[in-house]
Amino acid sequence: MPTPPALPPAFAAGALYDHLLQGALRHFFDRAVLETHSTASESSRGLLTLEPTADPAALTLRSFGTRHVLRVPERQPFTTHEVRLARAIGSVLSARYHAILDPAIMARRSDLFQGAIEDRFVGAFLGGTDYAAANEASRADGIAAAIEVLRVAALSQYENRYISSGVLLLDEERDPGHPGEVPPGAAPGLAYSPRLTAVKAFYRLCDGLRTVFLVDRSGRLLRTVDIGSWARATHANSSGLPVPCAAGYQQHALATLDNRHVCVVLSPSHEIKVFAEGAQVFAFRNAAWHLLDLQAKYVGWVSAVGRAVLAEKVFQAALDLSDARQGALFVVLRNPAEALPSLVAHPDLLQPARDVDARGAVSRQGLLSVLAARDVSGLDGSVLEALASMDGATVLDLDGRVLAAGAILRHPVESTADGLSPEGARTTAALAASRFGPVLKVSEDGMITFYDGAKEWDI
Repeated sequence: MPTPPALPPAFAAGALYDHLLQGALRHFFDRAVLETHSTASESSRGLLTLEPTADPAALTLRSFGTRHVLRVPERQPFTTHEVRLARAIGSVLSARYHAILDPAIMARRSDLFQGAIEDRFVGAFLGGTDYAAANEASRADGIAAAIEVLRVAALSQYENRYISSGVLLLDEERDPGHPGEVPPGAAPGLAYSPRLTAVKAFYRLCDGLRTVFLVDRSGRLLRTVDIGSWARATHANSSGLPVPCAAGYQQHALATLDNRHVCVVLSPSHEIKVFAEGAQVFAFRNAAWHLLDLQAKYVGWVSAVGRAVLAEKVFQAALDLSDARQGALFVVLRNPAEALPSLVAHPDLLQPARDVDARGAVSRQGLLSVLAARDVSGLDGSVLEALASMDGATVLDLDGRVLAAGAILRHPVESTADGLSPEGARTTAALAASRFGPVLKVSEDGMITFYDGAKEWDI
C-alpha cells in the first residue's frame, strides 16, 4: 500500500495553531457563539485579520485558512477591550506560527515559547505595540515574563506559609518617583526573573499589598517601593480612578493611571491581579485568566440601578467582599411595594426599633432594627460589607434604604419553569430576585455576577 503524502509543514502548523486559536476564543469569549468556516485567503499564511463589520455584536477573524465569527447578544455588543484581546490572541499565535517555520527566527526568538501561552496573550494586550516574531523581545514579552515570576512564587512557601508578592513594571527606564536619579545606563543590572524566587529574601522584601518591586522597561530591578507612597507621589493631582477597585488595591490601580505602567500582584488568596490604565484589567483565578472589562461592566450596572451614588457604593462593597473571598447577595428593588411581599418574608424585613419588641427582649431582628430605613450612602463601606456578609441577601430600594439584611429570599417553584436554573442556593435566589431589580451576587471563589432579569455578566 503506498504511503500517503506527508502534510506540508506550513499546513500542519496552520491546523495546529487554528485549533489553539479556537480554544483561546472559546475560553476568553465564553459568552459568545463561535462559528468556523474554511476559506482560502492571505491569512492562510498565518496572518490574522480582523474584518470590519457594521454589526457590533459580531466579530470576524481570518487566520490559518479559517474564518471565525464570534456572535454575542445585540444588547451586549463586543467591548473595546474584547476586540483588543482578540487581536492580541491572534498576534501571539501568528508570531509563534512564523517562528516555527523560520529557523532563523526560532534561533533568535526561542523566548516566544517560554511560559504559558495565555500569559503572552495578556502581555500582548497590555504591550501597546504590534506583536511579531521578527521583532526583538518586546514590552509584551517582559510583562509575560514578570507574570511567570509570580506563577513560580505561587508554588513556593516561606516559613511554611504561602506568600504574596507584586511588581510595578515601568514603561520607561527612569523611575518617575525619583526623577532626579540617574538610571543605570547600559549596565545589565539585576533582571526581574524566576531566578529571584530561589532567594529567600525575595519573599521578605515585598508583600504585593503594601510593597512591590519596581522594574524598568528593560526588565531591570530598581528597588522595592511602598506602592501607596509611590502612587501618591506620582499622581498628586489625580481626580480619582475611572472605575471602582477593591480597597486594598486602589493604589496599585492609581499607579497605572494616565500612563502605560503595569502592576502585577500575587494576592494572599493566590489570585494574580493585573492593573493597567487605572483599573484591574485581568485576574488569574481558578487556574484560568479572565478579562474583567470592569469599565464597560460598571457602566451597565450603573445604568441598571439608575442612581450613581448607590450603584458605586454597592459595587465597591462587592469588589471588597470578592477580594476577601466572602459570599454576598445585593438586591436593589425598583418597586419595593410590589416586590417585597413576593420576595422577602415579613420577619426578615427591618422594622423600626419601637415596633420590634416592647418588652425589650434581645433578638436578631431587634439588633438589625437599628438599620431600619438607613441610607447606605451614610454607612461606611466596611459597615455595609459586614452587613452583606451575613447569610442571606441585603435588600435595598432605589433610594439606598436597607429594607432587609440576612434575608432568605423566596423563589417560588414556578421560577424554574421560567428558565431559572436550579443551581446553588445563592444563584437561584439571585435569579429569582432579578425579576424585581438589579442584583449583584458575590461568590466565595471571588466571582461577581450581575443579574437583571437574566444573567448579564461575570467578573
